[in-house]
Amino acid sequence: MSDPSSGASRPSSSPAAGRGADAAGTGAVATAAVATAAVATVDLPTPASALAVAAHPDDVEFGCGATLAKWAAAGCVVHHLVCTDGSKGTWDPDQDLPDLVVQRQREQRAAAAALGATGEVVFLGWPDGELDSGLRQRWQVAYWIRRLRPAVVLGHDPWKRYRLHPDHRHAGFLTVDGVVAARDPHFFPEQQIAHHRPDALLLFEADEASHVEQVGEADVARKLAALEAHESQMRSTMHVEVGAPSADEQLAAFRQRVRDRLAGHGSLAGVPQGEAFAAITDL
Repeated sequence: MSDPSSGASRPSSSPAAGRGADAAGTGAVATAAVATAAVATVDLPTPASALAVAAHPDDVEFGCGATLAKWAAAGCVVHHLVCTDGSKGTWDPDQDLPDLVVQRQREQRAAAAALGATGEVVFLGWPDGELDSGLRQRWQVAYWIRRLRPAVVLGHDPWKRYRLHPDHRHAGFLTVDGVVAARDPHFFPEQQIAHHRPDALLLFEADEASHVEQVGEADVARKLAALEAHESQMRSTMHVEVGAPSADEQLAAFRQRVRDRLAGHGSLAGVPQGEAFAAITDL
């Protein structure tokens, strides 16, 4: 791969995303400024297969859920690779954490189905909040890229400025480094799987977007359904107090924040709704 700092076209724009201060589900989305500079490209050809790599269960749905829904509807085989176990994704100090891990895996599978994904849902199982972008983790990501052989890989932008959550940084570097290792035959030959070079790498939560995937209303509906499949995250990420008198209003506000973000990203390309990425195609 060429140096991403020079190989990707990156006009100035600043779509906001992530968890906490990186959270696509929080109020930060509604108020974050999105620059209106035109992006370089719009809409890749529908890939035969795609692999989305994420730090936590639900990050894929926030970062690129509508894009994956669009591609899945057009016949793309969509895979998920989740790096951590999601075991810190609760505000309840008395939560049974092993039960939460099981729940979040179940929710992630349901979310993938809601997107229309028909591929693998893989969990690396590293402890939430303790992910590292080390050689062992890179080995794992490269293994799954080689095994699944996606035409497009998607993941967190590791170069996003002022990113708060360390898992998002590390998952982003693992995605980029995993692509490099997977494409070259002399990395990890003990895997005994043929090397694989994807056609494109799309980084969501992009510090500077260079590409937009235009999405339609059906894609947005599937993205929202997939997000809402992560029921354990209603309170901490979506700010919905389930069972409270205001729960319906809070859920409607969350859906509007997601739609506002899609509209902001779409505006970068002059389309009604979209998801923005830093695109690297010189792999």
